[in-house]
Amino acid sequence: MKVLHVIPSLSERSGGPAQALVPMCRALRDRGIDVLLAATDADLKVPPELRKLTTFKNLPAVFFPAQVGSSFKYSRPFANWLAQHVPDFNLVHIHAVFNHACIAAASACRKAQIPYIVRPLGTLAPWSMGRKSWRKKLFWQTNIRKMLANAVAIHYTTEAEMNTVEESLGLTRGEIIPLGVDLHLTANDPSLALPVPQPYVLVLSRLDPKKALDVLLEAFLSLAERGRFQSWHLVVAGDGPPAYVAKLKQITRGRLGSDRIVFTGWLEGERKKAALTGASLLALASHHENFGLCVMESLACGVPVLISPNVDVAREIQNSESGWVSAIDKKSLESTLATALSSPAELQRRGRNGKLLAQNYSWSSIAEQLSRLYTDIVTNRSAGLRQSDEVRSAVAGL
Repeated sequence: MKVLHVIPSLSERSGGPAQALVPMCRALRDRGIDVLLAATDADLKVPPELRKLTTFKNLPAVFFPAQVGSSFKYSRPFANWLAQHVPDFNLVHIHAVFNHACIAAASACRKAQIPYIVRPLGTLAPWSMGRKSWRKKLFWQTNIRKMLANAVAIHYTTEAEMNTVEESLGLTRGEIIPLGVDLHLTANDPSLALPVPQPYVLVLSRLDPKKALDVLLEAFLSLAERGRFQSWHLVVAGDGPPAYVAKLKQITRGRLGSDRIVFTGWLEGERKKAALTGASLLALASHHENFGLCVMESLACGVPVLISPNVDVAREIQNSESGWVSAIDKKSLESTLATALSSPAELQRRGRNGKLLAQNYSWSSIAEQLSRLYTDIVTNRSAGLRQSDEVRSAVAGL
């Protein structure tokens, strides 16, 4: 079976969706699925001579120039390639919604009568739809409604995401398959450990207003004034728009405890693993997350988490007692941080629970679920085509 995976960007800096797609496709390949990644070269600086069929992290891939729009990433060469090559595949898996590559892929699939799946990445949830709403309403009317109506399945990563989207937009055909995680996230080079005294709370994500980092910083600074928490640090590992990063740093400037807040910039590879394994708690108090890949990565390392109810794995975290869930306001976050940081034994207990929970999210298990979905779709489509041929033959014989 040949499956094309389309995503606007494969740069890890674009967030969890890109970070998850590579191990997803590796696991699918291990199950005998022939995969090809297709993306723009946004933030990757792919040389023109490598924009044709190449490899990306040991996977076959093809890249195209992102010509217009840092978000929309319009690429006419990408659209032309999709129109020509989509018929070469049994199925197309589209990762994102409000981007040119995704709209072009869905259009090419409809014209070629190739089935396609859409993974919306949380962008259809009410909170996300409320951001830049006029643009999204325009896209919804002109492209997105048709794109989703003709998808054979919509791939959600949590039940909470599916329920809110289907209720708000009236969509159907949802399939819940979570993201996976490397269950062997260990730091192999001690020299790459962060130059930050332990214990520390870790933020590991894009620095974006959606993450409510301003509230988290205020809560930590307030907590830092209490003598019993003076050994704790807050590590903010990530990057984002310069103006927003400067705003976050301004919050800490001149404040008591600001010397215990460290902005490391973007971390990846072994440095990211070292940051995770050295942390005592991971914090993700976002206004909205359809999954939160860093949450599951943290749990795989045995590090408990502090998240908001708007992170769609909140119910799993609560039920497994692998972390804490807090409302997004200074008082609530400060109180929850104080509870979590007050007991090393409880941090360790919840970390052990988290490691057990993460066992359910191995990439091999996720690939098995995706493989079954792909097989069902392609088999049903083939059966439908055979039935259509039989009907045409019967009519021709009358």
